[in-house]
Amino acid sequence: MNGEISWEHMLTVLALTTFAGMATGIGGAVGFFVKKNDVRLLTFLLGLSAGVMVYISFVELLASAQDSLAEAHGKFSGHLIGLSAFFGGMLVAMLIDRLVPEDENPHEAHGPAELHVPVAPPKQDAATALKMRRSGLLFALAIGIHNFPEGMATFAAGMNSLTLGVPIALAVALHNIPEGITVSVPVYHATGSRAKAFKYSILSGLSEPVGAAIAMAFLYPFLSETTLAVLFAAVAGTMVFIAFDELLPMAERWGFHHISIYGIIAGMLLMGFTLAVI
Repeated sequence: MNGEISWEHMLTVLALTTFAGMATGIGGAVGFFVKKNDVRLLTFLLGLSAGVMVYISFVELLASAQDSLAEAHGKFSGHLIGLSAFFGGMLVAMLIDRLVPEDENPHEAHGPAELHVPVAPPKQDAATALKMRRSGLLFALAIGIHNFPEGMATFAAGMNSLTLGVPIALAVALHNIPEGITVSVPVYHATGSRAKAFKYSILSGLSEPVGAAIAMAFLYPFLSETTLAVLFAAVAGTMVFIAFDELLPMAERWGFHHISIYGIIAGMLLMGFTLAVI
């Protein structure tokens, strides 16, 4: 790990995190055109994202963090610190997830029908339109809460090297696409405005670069080998929780079990090959 990190490098990682967060806007646009049952590609991409996150968390982030901590504090103490940070990252992600009520959590249960938006939204009374718009705004808020630690995770991974930061940013971006769809669908139904639906899907992803900026502001004065190692272990725990709690259930939701497994394997293979050649 490199404790000497330039501002140029940090700004590059912040740009990567912004790209990952803004992928919700891609989902917001896709939500206007995706067919009702055309979810095989989304299933594969969610599996791929989970495979990347799980592989890089265990093989690279946690392993390198424990090696660095063991070198600085001894094998037993170093591994104990690493494990504490790993499960601490899981705990933080779990607590954030619990902040969002189940009925308003976009990661809980949405079937293929909710991905379908007709060319012209159906006519509806004012109460129904208001309820659907409120649902879209609640989804945007919930996604924003969930995406905040993902922004910090992407930033922290990129602090070590862009070899880690780039694939994690891509994995986060892939799983943000269906989240953008979740926001844009009810807003578009309620208002008939693609511009408003797209705007709210974009806003839901802004918490990722905000999370990265906060991490950059608070961590920069304290950067050290030990600080980075603890952060990487915590990020590994956060990403494993995200993969198992959000990505894999979402990938399995539409019933294409084998496609999600193929995505997971492809994600692990892609990440393993990337780490081997770069």
